[in-house]
Amino acid sequence: MDDYKRIADKLAAAIAAGTLKPGDQLPPQRQMARRYRIANSTVARVYTELRRRGLVVGETGRGTFVRASPPADAPALTEPPLATVDMELNFSVLPGQAAMQAASLTGLIRGDVMASALLPTTATGSPSLRAAAVRMMSRGGWSPSSVVFTGNGRQAIAAALEVLVPNGGRLGVEPLTYPVVKGIAVRRGITLVPLPMDSHGLALRPSDLAGVDAVYMQPTLHNPLGVTMPVERRAELGAVLTQAGIYAIEDNIYGFLAEDLPPLERTVVVDSLSKRLAPGLTVGFIAPPAELTDRVVAAVRSTGLAAQHFAMEAAVRWLTDGVVERICAAKREDALARQEVAREYLTVTGDPRAYHCWWELPEPWRAEAFVAAAARLGIALAPAAAFAVAPGHSRNAVRLSLSSPPLETLRTALQTLARLAASDPYEGLDT
Repeated sequence: MDDYKRIADKLAAAIAAGTLKPGDQLPPQRQMARRYRIANSTVARVYTELRRRGLVVGETGRGTFVRASPPADAPALTEPPLATVDMELNFSVLPGQAAMQAASLTGLIRGDVMASALLPTTATGSPSLRAAAVRMMSRGGWSPSSVVFTGNGRQAIAAALEVLVPNGGRLGVEPLTYPVVKGIAVRRGITLVPLPMDSHGLALRPSDLAGVDAVYMQPTLHNPLGVTMPVERRAELGAVLTQAGIYAIEDNIYGFLAEDLPPLERTVVVDSLSKRLAPGLTVGFIAPPAELTDRVVAAVRSTGLAAQHFAMEAAVRWLTDGVVERICAAKREDALARQEVAREYLTVTGDPRAYHCWWELPEPWRAEAFVAAAARLGIALAPAAAFAVAPGHSRNAVRLSLSSPPLETLRTALQTLARLAASDPYEGLDT
């Protein structure tokens, strides 16, 4: 057996036995090399093997740490967590919202209307739905030239990627990106290329896009950082995309919580009703440039991603009778109130209009150990590793989703997290 595998097996056994505990830091490579009398390059292979097995995580500039638990078989952030307080998944259903939406559908639950809703679906929807979607998506003086409909926002992203990035291609993304995009990339053999980013969002030169087929980004209320790109940066980035000759997918899923900033040049805008209303009965929207519309329609049809006809009929009613506008206005107020509560107890960052915030954890906590400790207290969180593009490397931080718990439950959970962060993660552990 190769030396690196033998040593990896030994460390894996120590982790399984509890000798190496969640959050423990492995020795620096030079120290490990002296201990086992092996080359530094062999130590690097040991740590790479442990990361491949999901036993450790590397944090840039900090070292390598034992994970709280092996990674789940399912992609992160796709199933409701088992913890009592869900601060991992990010969606909001306000009190009274279900009754408001149900009342809007009264006219749909009739035999003659339902007969139409049961017909086969089309990717381009009805004229009334297209008009309503254009009104909803228009912002900052921009209106989409066409809208294509999918079952939800995730499917809208998948269809846009189908058009812009070939199997085995390269997609530029923010260094921390939506986990669903990571999953799509794995299934299609797409290489994710982390692009330069600063406190205002992506900061690109044409040379940064060399060899990249397209870019995926969230310029408004970025997930997970909560950054909103200012209008000047959007203009600069649009010029870079034009010079590079590529398109970007602009995910505007959280845009309804912020101001009406226009999309970038050369972008396919994707959106949905999932955050505006709720994920259970929703529709996804794709607004491509005119020259890409036919290809987007073909991609939605060929991949079976078109929205259900009943959902599209429901969307028409919600969009035309004011339900979406009223619920979105209430959610904007709700998000601001929840951010205010979060900032009472924690030093978080991000746009205060978002339903999520970013928390750089205090020393000596490691993100994986903190998420595990919070779960034992009944609180589910999303670690930075769930969003990190570079495998095995992530920041020592968590994303806090503020939208789901009742406000007083959220307040109690935030107080609990503050106390946990102030405690010693090694207290009570044998050393």
